[in-house]
Amino acid sequence: MEDIFDKMHEECGVFAIYSSDGADVASDCYYALYALQHRGQESCGIVVNDDGVMNIYKDTGLVNDVFTKDVMDGLGQGQMAIGHVRYGTTGTKSRLNAQPLLVNHVKGSMALAHNGNLTNATQLREELELNGSIFHTSSDTEVISYVITKERLSVGSIEEAVSNAMKKIKGAYSLVIMSPSKLIAARDTYGFHPLSMGKIGESIVFASESCAFDAIGAEFIRDIEPGEIIVVDENGMRSIKDNCGATKTAMCVFEFIYLARPDSVLDGSSVHIARQRAGSFLALEHPVQADVVIGVPDSGLDAAIGFAKQSGIPYGMGFIKNKYIGRTFIEPGQSARENLVRIKLNPVAATVRGKRVVLIDDSIVRGTTSARIVKLLREAGAREVHMRISSPPFTNPCYFGTDIDSKDKLIACKHSLDEIREILNVDSLGYLSIDSVDKLADNTSLNFCKACFTGDYPMDVSNAAKKLRFENKKSKKTEDV
Repeated sequence: MEDIFDKMHEECGVFAIYSSDGADVASDCYYALYALQHRGQESCGIVVNDDGVMNIYKDTGLVNDVFTKDVMDGLGQGQMAIGHVRYGTTGTKSRLNAQPLLVNHVKGSMALAHNGNLTNATQLREELELNGSIFHTSSDTEVISYVITKERLSVGSIEEAVSNAMKKIKGAYSLVIMSPSKLIAARDTYGFHPLSMGKIGESIVFASESCAFDAIGAEFIRDIEPGEIIVVDENGMRSIKDNCGATKTAMCVFEFIYLARPDSVLDGSSVHIARQRAGSFLALEHPVQADVVIGVPDSGLDAAIGFAKQSGIPYGMGFIKNKYIGRTFIEPGQSARENLVRIKLNPVAATVRGKRVVLIDDSIVRGTTSARIVKLLREAGAREVHMRISSPPFTNPCYFGTDIDSKDKLIACKHSLDEIREILNVDSLGYLSIDSVDKLADNTSLNFCKACFTGDYPMDVSNAAKKLRFENKKSKKTEDV
């Protein structure tokens, strides 16, 4: 079903913990996943390792709905746990594709959770199937698990298998992996998506975002380097950097613009500050005479604050967001879409009535929801609406983890700036420049992947479209499972 709200969908989120002091690893995993819920709202799962015995539970739904008290009690106590929240960029929305994955093989067992998207998954899958592998899901994660398992059969340790597998899988991946005795975290050589390490008591924790550490009282230690593998076991923690420096880094810029929580710090840079900077740059690049600046909740709010500070135009609360509505729900028909948007976002008429309004949002994909939001402001009495977008126009598909997989979905590929302005019914429209994107992060050495804006991909993506066609075909076959 097409999502009602015209937005790029979230990434997945991963969490892992190794305890040497008797911590309740299942509970810590639960609360960390709750903090990462914004990264995936389709399904979630937890695996607890109790002296080599892996107890797993996963299902579709939100964390607090899936993990009831009875389910948590059933996971039991253990020394390690990994967890996952999922939004699938491709494949069906079914329990089969929920993570983590649990694999049993001749040398033991392995649990794995993954954030990202492989560009050579189809080729790897075909090779594995020709050698007898049987797949049960349509996710990249199962491909990764098979590649690691195959390597594990010929090497002496799980970390060697992971290192060898990283030389074969291509694309974006932040991984947490659990064997009967070890916990492993690994990040692709480009560093497309974040992965951090922290500490709570004597326990070592890993998470997609640092906000998960705050939820469990953990102290942030550092980010996992692109290409790095970290191993934690009874002997302590060690780092393997054999794959580091193999490629130029390219973090997904949309982690800062939209995907991550504003209270997270990614690769040494505050998401909150990056979004304020985007708003400040917008005010410099696209100045306008107006009475109030408002943001579209949630990721547009920080940019709106930045725009207001830079421009001197007062900031106001323009919308109230209903936080009790999920991303998708049953649609009674096309005519009800505007009402559904109104239910989720309601304008504050006292803020906008009779005013010249600057409306800040993080992006425009198809433009359908943006047009509805502008209509709400007009109906609430806004005299003028000037729209500013804290990212450049989307003009290319993403193959590294978001669900913008076709130019057909992108309004900027079909219409000029003036045409988009007319479609949205705004008085003026301005996007953030590519040059300003490079200046968003505190960490000035951070390199961004901006391919969705420029078409300049950091790696060969010639086979990625084939992968997407395969995944979509596969999802149609399995969506009733």
